[in-house]
Amino acid sequence: MVPKNVYLFGDSVARGIILGDDGSYMPIRESFASLSAQKLGITVVNKARFGCTITKGLGILHRFMSSERIPETAREGDKGVAILEFGGNDCDFLWDQVAAKPEADHIPLTPLDTFCRVYGQMIDSLRAKGFQIALMSLPPLIAERYLAWITRNGLSREAILRWLGGVEKIFTWHEGYDRAVREIAAEKRCPLLDVRKDFLALGDYGEYICADGIHPNRAGHRLMEASLERYAALA
Repeated sequence: MVPKNVYLFGDSVARGIILGDDGSYMPIRESFASLSAQKLGITVVNKARFGCTITKGLGILHRFMSSERIPETAREGDKGVAILEFGGNDCDFLWDQVAAKPEADHIPLTPLDTFCRVYGQMIDSLRAKGFQIALMSLPPLIAERYLAWITRNGLSREAILRWLGGVEKIFTWHEGYDRAVREIAAEKRCPLLDVRKDFLALGDYGEYICADGIHPNRAGHRLMEASLERYAALA
């Protein structure tokens, strides 16, 4: 049975933000969430935010629960489905600091152990309130395109590459957070909306990713829509 209420927590991917032709970020009406809501006849409450990390997401979740005054419930699924989509910002670095000091150690915005711990807290909090939870895998990025984007305003490409050890390290580092999401989904027994699998199955998925190398474009959102609808068909 398709759930009537879906609550979406995540970052700009879940929010439906793409990079426009003028080089600025903009929301689109035909995001995967909006397209699926129209097709399936469901209500999507989108609490995703641009630039959101898992720790910021936990704060948004707590404020949501407080404002909604959601009572405790023993039945999972009573309140609808909460879809969680995090990791793309968590694994990112302060690239200006990396470029300035490529010989130094640098940590991501959310270290992986913190990411996993807080993700688990979000799941436990939602489950205790009667939500069914599904996790979304990370759409794959395009490393060379992303490096060009973060160095477009003068950051040293050479210095960043010296710290990375190679451009593909961007892809494998990002992939590590996707792997963590999969492990959390298995450990917490949450369904996984595997949008990453659908992108990778294309082989060359460049036409589905924005010029910044990390945000799905309009075609990418249509691809993600299919993933969400497959999950809904099995719910």
